[in-house]
Amino acid sequence: MDYESSLDRAIENVPDIDSSGERLSVPDAEAQKDGAFTRLTNLDDVADTLSRETDHVHRFVQRELGTNGKLEEGVGRYNGSFSGSDFDATIESYVETYVICGECGLPDTRLVTEDRTPMLRCDACGAFRPVSKQRRSSQQQQQHDAIEEGKTYTLEITSTGRKGDGVAERGEYTVFVPGAQEGDIVEAYIDNVSGSLAFARLESKQ
Repeated sequence: MDYESSLDRAIENVPDIDSSGERLSVPDAEAQKDGAFTRLTNLDDVADTLSRETDHVHRFVQRELGTNGKLEEGVGRYNGSFSGSDFDATIESYVETYVICGECGLPDTRLVTEDRTPMLRCDACGAFRPVSKQRRSSQQQQQHDAIEEGKTYTLEITSTGRKGDGVAERGEYTVFVPGAQEGDIVEAYIDNVSGSLAFARLESKQ
């Protein structure tokens, strides 16, 4: 077989990669009011489009909206009143962080874990980058940063959530404290922990 024939055969065997960057068409968020809650009824479809776990997208939505929620049969249910636009903006932020490759701009990526750190691997260009800061490797530090329900912690409020709640960071946890403001040092009682999110009750300010 001559060189040109061999080259043609090799090219035919190379898998096609769509490099237009326009293949990712995320469904518009479908918001449905439910009393004091809002449902994201097509969360499962959104996650499928992004090739990500529905629970992972759900936890990101909770954090971005600064609220608590529950995932039931592919539908997200969140405390508070939110519009489809609110959910769309949150999902767009998720796509930028966890889906789109920062090097080639394509969505051909996978979430993998290396040394306990979430990483984004691009199958189109081969780029490989962390999607969150490296967790502390010290077991003692991890134990110190742990958050448990029913306990009170001294926290520094470093930002404000969408609903006006104070937000604190402790290790891998994001803690929402209603009634606290950015810059406050507070004593907060942990009512509920959901994954890396914690929801607290303000007991006092220093």
